Amino acid sequence: MKMNLRRILTSFLVPLSSFLYAEAPRVVPEILDSIPHERSHFTQGLFFDGNDLIETTGLYGKSGLYRRTLDGKILDSTKLSERYFGEGSIAVGDDIFYLTWKSKKAFIYNRKPFSKKGEFYIPTEGWGLTYWKNALLMSNGSSELLQISLGGFVVVGVIPVTDGGRPLKLLNELEIVGDTLYANVWQTSVIAVISLPSGKVVRYLDFSRKVMELQRNYPNIDVLNGIAYDGKNLWITGKNWPYIYKLK
Repeated sequence: MKMNLRRILTSFLVPLSSFLYAEAPRVVPEILDSIPHERSHFTQGLFFDGNDLIETTGLYGKSGLYRRTLDGKILDSTKLSERYFGEGSIAVGDDIFYLTWKSKKAFIYNRKPFSKKGEFYIPTEGWGLTYWKNALLMSNGSSELLQISLGGFVVVGVIPVTDGGRPLKLLNELEIVGDTLYANVWQTSVIAVISLPSGKVVRYLDFSRKVMELQRNYPNIDVLNGIAYDGKNLWITGKNWPYIYKLK
């Protein structure tokens, strides 16, 4: 299961990430700063709303939606029912869309303050979510991104993601910057940088060294997951990580 394999796979993340993706070049980003992150948060979605960070978390019985300041103060929060495993999220207009993993369901919340407004069907598992070209863009652990209309919440397009002509699977948390998509690749220490609409990977952001450092000091952390853009810089974190990092 997605949540149970994590500790078994942790020790293999760096070796696996060193040879799985041979075509696109790798870049080690410069870390400019860090802020505290709740180690109890199994991060699934992360994005900026003005100066606030919005985060969604996973695990059954622990999934929730949070609005927080950069110094870690929680301004608003709400929890999912224990029968749902929360996943990625994004805000569009006055709404926040929040995926679930295996329930074939996504929830709609009022952006501020949080209150549930509705729900809609998703045809596959839900993993990561962002917004591009007037449609929700959703990952589901495969190499394909689903474009979902806001009107009827139906799939209106599919974007295959490839590296050197080969499908790139396990796409997870998503963040869009113009026509460039940043995607966590589950079970690895890399973020794929993807050109849209072609779906071609142009490079990888490699966090292997930082992940190894964190694993030495915090052996119970989980994988890299969580990407947010503040209009100038990317910020990244991971499931149960102690920090959120600002990148150059």
